[in-house]
Amino acid sequence: MPSAQCHSERRVRLQAQMKGGLLLLLGNAESPMNYGDNAYAFRQDSSFLYFTGVNRPGCAVVMDLEEDRTILFADDPTVDDLVWTGPQPTARDLAREAGIPETATVSALGEVLRKAKALGRPVHFLPPYRAEHRILLQDLLGLPIAGQAAAASIPFIQAVTELRIRKSADEVVEIERAVNVSVDMHLAAIAMARPGMTEAEIAARVTQIAQAAGCSLSYPVIATVHGEVLHNHHYHHELQAGQLFLLDAGAESPGGYAGDLTSTFPVDRTFTARQRDIHNLVLKAFLAAVDALKPGVPYRDVHLMACRTLAAGMKELGLMKGDVDEAVAAGAHALFFPCGLGHLMGLDVHDMENLGEVWVGYQGKPKSTQFGLKSLRLARPLEEGFVLTVEPGIYFMPGLMDRWRGEGRFLEFIDYDALEAWKDFGGLRIEEDFLVTATGSRRLGRPKPRTVEEIEALRS
Repeated sequence: MPSAQCHSERRVRLQAQMKGGLLLLLGNAESPMNYGDNAYAFRQDSSFLYFTGVNRPGCAVVMDLEEDRTILFADDPTVDDLVWTGPQPTARDLAREAGIPETATVSALGEVLRKAKALGRPVHFLPPYRAEHRILLQDLLGLPIAGQAAAASIPFIQAVTELRIRKSADEVVEIERAVNVSVDMHLAAIAMARPGMTEAEIAARVTQIAQAAGCSLSYPVIATVHGEVLHNHHYHHELQAGQLFLLDAGAESPGGYAGDLTSTFPVDRTFTARQRDIHNLVLKAFLAAVDALKPGVPYRDVHLMACRTLAAGMKELGLMKGDVDEAVAAGAHALFFPCGLGHLMGLDVHDMENLGEVWVGYQGKPKSTQFGLKSLRLARPLEEGFVLTVEPGIYFMPGLMDRWRGEGRFLEFIDYDALEAWKDFGGLRIEEDFLVTATGSRRLGRPKPRTVEEIEALRS
């Protein structure tokens, strides 16, 4: 885990990029499921965790740039806390572990912010994504909830992004720990799936593996025979012979770093001929994208190259037609691949997404509005130290096919008659995690099966 000195150095670098005022970092609070004392598992805000390491609910930090002061706002444990949660560190203990010299109670935060506002000093804050933060900003700074996202500090967003986006060696170690546990989750699922099982059984098994390894989940498990639904979190279907099973699941390390992997495999012991064709096409796009990863290459270009590879393969299968480059430029391929090739990963599985993709993934440049391309979260040139996912896929969505056909869309590029026989196929994607190095990239964590032969060997 990062030391007090590490967190102090991160804050020094952060403050050096800002010109004046107060920097406000709000930690997360407990989030009740259905009443106050029955809360979801606590997850600290990632930027708060990155700059402080404090993993207690209900804390805040203010960095006063002119006065060179950093204050942790945290309350000491009460007698009730002792009874219900056991001995907990005091506010001063937390501050010492974070390398923060001053503490104050949470109730004192309002006075500090109101004083700064009265003096006309800027209070920089990051875009809020939790209700309690929106209410605090309304109460303490008088900002209407509807206008808070626009009022968030762009210089603060840019400074945090600049510091968090390149992963240190220690962070990579923590990410690889999460990825290795994620690999174990996928190996178990590939080996255990059988006709007659439910999706819930597999989801439960991979969750158990993460927890037994001292980790949590970096996002809700996707375990489904309906892989054409990109984020399918229902587990009530029974596995049937002839289907594909898609598992998108990752562990989160004790330090909060994510793994994110996807495997698609047959419910039967072997792939059918159609399943093999689509798997090999997706693998071809995956390997081409991985080979293209290196500093200076815009990830948008890698995405579009993968799209052209997928479109060319769909043309060979008789499902697309016409000029491949023109089809991809028009967005016709998005019928089968309506999402982005991948995303940054770190303390968040979609790293810093709460700060805004325009700043994190696009360096302030506008995103495309084209269906499919608009969902690409990362477009900027790659740099050494970036950690990202590569996850091409092919999805046969009957509802989308029928809509586009009814609207007469891309008739010059899509053979809708041929597609009728594929409506029951489902979806297939391959996803792994990579670190951009000085000369290219390297896969993070232990290998998991990629090829048809490797997957079928586990299914036997």
